[in-house]
Amino acid sequence: MKLGIMQPYFFPYIGYWQLINLVDKYVIYDDVNYIKGGWINRNKILINGEATFLNLYLSLASPNKKINEIQIDSGIRNQKNLKRIAMAYKKAPYYEETYPLLEELLTSKETNLAKLNGKIIKEISSYLSMNTEFVYSSEIEKNGHLKGQEKLLDICKRLGASDYYNAIGGKALYDQESFRSEGIRLHFLKTKEIRYKQFDSDFVPNLSIIDLLMFNGREGTKELLKCYTLEE
Repeated sequence: MKLGIMQPYFFPYIGYWQLINLVDKYVIYDDVNYIKGGWINRNKILINGEATFLNLYLSLASPNKKINEIQIDSGIRNQKNLKRIAMAYKKAPYYEETYPLLEELLTSKETNLAKLNGKIIKEISSYLSMNTEFVYSSEIEKNGHLKGQEKLLDICKRLGASDYYNAIGGKALYDQESFRSEGIRLHFLKTKEIRYKQFDSDFVPNLSIIDLLMFNGREGTKELLKCYTLEE
């Protein structure tokens, strides 16, 4: 069984979805500490030709809390996100196709950060015809005293993984021999260079999946899911 484990990011970039599409089961890693300034509650979209943060505002967020312990701010700031997306992409070729999906997700009544991001991840995966099974790490019985690589290995063993896939950034963090000694093959996914037309401006890479869907549509984005290589 091919397994992936990642924190629940907010409308993440294409590499995140490539990883989901590659594995049989995907663990939404929600019982680790929230990282301020990361990708848990923000991502970048294209506004006036520049990469600009789209923020999900939180209530009393703290690095001392786990992701699944944080609530979303119910104030007006989050309600403006749809308007910002509409203003940024209303002339994009796949706006009419994509906007209803985003509207459904961003008007969700879910107030828990991990659950909302999990909903976003699951719904977009389904929209892109992925058949991956999802599970929250907080729902898995495991050794809560373990950290880092050892915690991931524990999850892999408990779920019966034969292969563990991680984004290429994990190559500096995880040791092949440690996984091999547990009978698990370790792989790293590296996204190929991806370029596409964004209005008439210079291409801005590494934006949210929102940008890919607006300019490539569902079918075009599904093709871009194949643009990666694997390393050991």
